[in-house]
Amino acid sequence: MIVIDDIWDSNIIESVFLGNNCGSRVVITTRIYSVAIACCKNKENVYEMRRLNEQDSKALFVRRIYGTEEACNDVPEEILTGILKKCGGLPLAIVSIASLLRAKDPRQRSTWDYVRKSLVAMFEGDNPTLKEMEQILDLSYRHLPHHLRTCLLSVCKYREDHEIEKDELLRQWIAEGFVITTTHGLDAEDVAEDYLEELINMSMIQPEKIDYNDEVLSCRVHDIVLDLIRSKAAQENFCLVIDGSKDVRQTPEKARRVSVHFHSEMDGRTLAVAATSGSLAHVRSVTLFSRGRYDINSFLALKYVRVLHLEDRTSKLNLSSISELFLLRYLKIVCYFFSTDLELPSRFEELQELETIDVRSVTASSVPQGIVSLPRLLHLSVGNFSGLPEGISRLKFLRTLGCFNLAATSVDNIKCLGELTNLRDLTICWWRGYQGDPMDTAMQMEALRSSIVCLSESLRSLIIGPGCNIQLPVHGWISARSLPVHNLRKLDLTSCDFDRCPGWISELHDLYSLRIRVKEVADGVSIVAELRSLAYLYLKCHGEKEEEAVISGFQALKHLDLDCEKLSLTFQAGAMPRLEKIEIVTGYVLPRGIEHLPTCTLRQICLKVVDVDTDEQRYNPLVGPMFDIQTVFWRHHPRAQITNERISRRGWRYPPLMKGGGTTHLNNASLIGNILGADNTYPAPCGPPVHTQRVSTPRRARLSWLQNKLSSLPTQQIASITAARGFQGANKVTDEVQEEPCGYSD
Repeated sequence: MIVIDDIWDSNIIESVFLGNNCGSRVVITTRIYSVAIACCKNKENVYEMRRLNEQDSKALFVRRIYGTEEACNDVPEEILTGILKKCGGLPLAIVSIASLLRAKDPRQRSTWDYVRKSLVAMFEGDNPTLKEMEQILDLSYRHLPHHLRTCLLSVCKYREDHEIEKDELLRQWIAEGFVITTTHGLDAEDVAEDYLEELINMSMIQPEKIDYNDEVLSCRVHDIVLDLIRSKAAQENFCLVIDGSKDVRQTPEKARRVSVHFHSEMDGRTLAVAATSGSLAHVRSVTLFSRGRYDINSFLALKYVRVLHLEDRTSKLNLSSISELFLLRYLKIVCYFFSTDLELPSRFEELQELETIDVRSVTASSVPQGIVSLPRLLHLSVGNFSGLPEGISRLKFLRTLGCFNLAATSVDNIKCLGELTNLRDLTICWWRGYQGDPMDTAMQMEALRSSIVCLSESLRSLIIGPGCNIQLPVHGWISARSLPVHNLRKLDLTSCDFDRCPGWISELHDLYSLRIRVKEVADGVSIVAELRSLAYLYLKCHGEKEEEAVISGFQALKHLDLDCEKLSLTFQAGAMPRLEKIEIVTGYVLPRGIEHLPTCTLRQICLKVVDVDTDEQRYNPLVGPMFDIQTVFWRHHPRAQITNERISRRGWRYPPLMKGGGTTHLNNASLIGNILGADNTYPAPCGPPVHTQRVSTPRRARLSWLQNKLSSLPTQQIASITAARGFQGANKVTDEVQEEPCGYSD
């Protein structure tokens, strides 16, 4: 066997080793995912190293310092937790910092305090151990091409552990001119997405949320990598990160980007002085994460700003002056307070370079009319209560239109949506504070349908779900040719009042995500079963008709979410071979064919059972089919994580009876816990959601005796008791162990 460490180019392997199938074993390590794929004929031969969990990180850290894990009690717990959080499961960081402690005297509290302070500015000191780690990480940074270095450095403006939305990051790269669009057939967003994929392959950025279409939705930067790129950004005057504790009046005059994290009014006044003194005069990008009051007008005086990103936690935010930022290309405003008084500029038409407007505030009830005069606008989203601005058809290059209130939009303006022939993503909500005229609602929905038909070539995502306070009438949407949008990839119709699943959905061959609400399932399952790209399906049936459905096909499905209380399910052999997660809401009807679900891929099973009306089954979580359903799933899929929830028709919920997966089911403690329930609590017979009450003293004593008795039994016997069908709680278990405690009775 040959081991080759830290390969950067797959061509080296191809030039040295011949593909003669002689059976030699070659192990290659690399930091670049694409190199690993290129070196292996089969993708299954690539093993992607995972970060260490908290327990393993702690064991490695302590063992590196003391040579044994037995000395773990000597480690200051609060400092250890902070250090391991900083390392984030990265073995290189854990070993480097532990080596630093080991070289000094780890028995002294002062040593730990010194290391903790060193980590605050990890790459600014002269410690040789941390410098060695910096050199290793710096090698990855220097290997990046110039355009990727620029994109990576821009990420330094975010806070530690901040989850970065992919669309936000890519659009900011484009607005600042980091993206080079020389490739024919690809626009700037496609190229920017390639940049992000390369940085992820190089392990410089970590994907956080991944869609079922394997598309990265958000990402993070490891704390140690963030320290590295902040150090590089400071050296190159690329970006100035201010946390409020530094004297920003000493900032370099060449800073082109500034990111401000401050919390108090004093910080705000200090930053205002810096902005007006001229030290930030050439800033092109401003990012503010605010928890306190500040004078936004001082930053609006920076005339060269192209990117303005504000995340505000104050009660009032006046942005009326941003119309003077003539070079502004990207604007994002996030108001975390529900009652924030947000004032937008009345003269938006003066911002002719704007490409993105993303305002997330429930108080943005009206959209300035000047927005429709922005010729370069590509992405527009302004609140949940805002109607479409009149003349929306003038925005010919618009690609994203997010979360506008259809109830506050005229029928004629809704029809104008059909003229936005470049529109890719459309999100519609419906919010009306009073009972409107059903006839008007029907006319608005029909106008929306006709506009969507006109967008059939460009539209990729259609969402009519979040932010709707009524079920929208869709009488004209049912016929087979009513909505021929063949290029759709994501479709959410959960706020539409369908009687049954429309037949035209079967023609959406590129669809990978579908959410729909119907009154009866009927042939809905068979309509969507043959969609070759469908990876996620949410189907809710709110009718009272009892139905049966056979699940077959679904060759690409990874996540199935069925909220159908009256539906009897049968899973056929060979159905859903890629299924990873299944969620079922049912009314105590045990699905058939559970054994046909894929054992290799299924990792998560979520069961929600609607409660019946009998008092015994409502008040006692240990009885009835709830336990049967969960036990049957566990019997066929012991490696899956199984969770459960009982939902009352009266609107309140029970606490979960059993959680866990894999080997956690195979020990006595877990099995006893499955029988007795978590913390020996029982649902209260009435009251608010998730309200529990403890059992009476005699019953608690009985359960205590039962737990002691079960602890002495072999695991197999406990498992057989747990898996018994028709299980009736503690009395049943007492009969199984063939002994009755004296003095206790229910």
